[in-house]
Amino acid sequence: MKIVYTYILLKKISRRRGGVAGKGVMKAMRNLLLGAVLAATMMTGAQAAVEPKSVVKTYADVALAGYEDALSTARDLQKSVNALLAGPSAKTLAAARDAWLAARVPYQQTEAFRFGNPIVDDWEGRVNAWPLDEGMIDYVDASYGTESDANAYYVVNVIANKKLSVGGKAVDASTITPELLRDVLHEADGNEANVSTGYHAIEFLLWGQDLNGTGPAPAGRGGTPMERHAGNRPHTDFDPANCTGGHCERRGQYLQVVTDLLVSDLEEMVGNWKADGEARQAVQEDPKAGLIAMLTGLGSLSYGELAGERIKLGLMLHDPEEEHDCFSDNTHNSHFYNQVGMMNVYLGRYARVDGSTVKGAALSDLVKGVDAGLDAEMRAKLDDTLKAMQAMKDRAEKTETYDQMIAQGNTAGNAVVQAVIDGLVAQTRSIERVIAALELGGIELEGSDSLDNPNAVFK
Repeated sequence: MKIVYTYILLKKISRRRGGVAGKGVMKAMRNLLLGAVLAATMMTGAQAAVEPKSVVKTYADVALAGYEDALSTARDLQKSVNALLAGPSAKTLAAARDAWLAARVPYQQTEAFRFGNPIVDDWEGRVNAWPLDEGMIDYVDASYGTESDANAYYVVNVIANKKLSVGGKAVDASTITPELLRDVLHEADGNEANVSTGYHAIEFLLWGQDLNGTGPAPAGRGGTPMERHAGNRPHTDFDPANCTGGHCERRGQYLQVVTDLLVSDLEEMVGNWKADGEARQAVQEDPKAGLIAMLTGLGSLSYGELAGERIKLGLMLHDPEEEHDCFSDNTHNSHFYNQVGMMNVYLGRYARVDGSTVKGAALSDLVKGVDAGLDAEMRAKLDDTLKAMQAMKDRAEKTETYDQMIAQGNTAGNAVVQAVIDGLVAQTRSIERVIAALELGGIELEGSDSLDNPNAVFK
């Protein structure tokens, strides 16, 4: 401000004096002023350089918004389930299925917050555990079998049985309660295949088994490839007056309880990311720890969980039982929105279900300040993977479902899925370089035998 004031004053003097001397003074002052402005601009840029603290705050803000959206869409699902049970029909069942599919969109984006945050990781098994042995919950086709050496509860069929034996103890299951599902049955005997709660238990109840394997869809079923090839539970499975499948009242009771549990679990996680929430405080109190959480989550979801356990394993085995949303054939969307979620974290923004956007200082900004080339590389790798995901999504919506893509002998479909894996692995390598550039130490990312030791998968 002093420089500007001096410039104005000298300009007045110059006008009074006129002549060469006055013009020379003015030229010198213009150069001085320009230099001062440039210096001030550079200083402002330096002062405005993104700080880890602000990056971590954006991360927590995006997490909160994502879980809030997951909760709001789960409440919509809850309303649709209530309508289905109040008036079972093909229409109300279809509406409940649509609500489940809509609820998956924001939730899958939140999985980027999982691995780096113990609070989320410890909780996640309640809402998104998979794969599940569906015979523990309800009736199954004869092709499913009657026993499993790996799971004593393989065909327990909770819906059909009011008395159970769990861990050698008699259990009264005459009323299906939240405590029965969460505290007694979920992961009973420590077996992770005993999934009684969460999105996938609800998915199984709404769609039933997908008995189509990797083959063609049954004749006579119209709609999209997903609609033709997914499970086909009839709405009468929830209609006590016209009951199919037996035990329709208990099936409805189970669906009601498990949906209510999903809502309450999401309410809990929303609370963890609010201003005084434990998850938010854990990352914001120590910004470096927050950055470590961010990159642990990105690398572990990208590599071990998504590229490995959720995609490569199923492709290697050509096994539709290894697809994530196997009853609804929605797997392509689940994978796609996992990638969107990882991009949200790196780019510091999230598009909410109401059309608004949450954004702020980004991890990308921080990396760019250290190594602009690395930031450009990271962005490019994320975009490449998203394009591969989009190609898989388009194929699933127009040509064939994900489980058909991974079928043995489907060269074109296999290649589409492998391109997604390759993209995820490549972006993980860039994530590792980001970790090194930010000097965050030896972060351990989740691995997968299907990627790191493929021979072990077949032992």
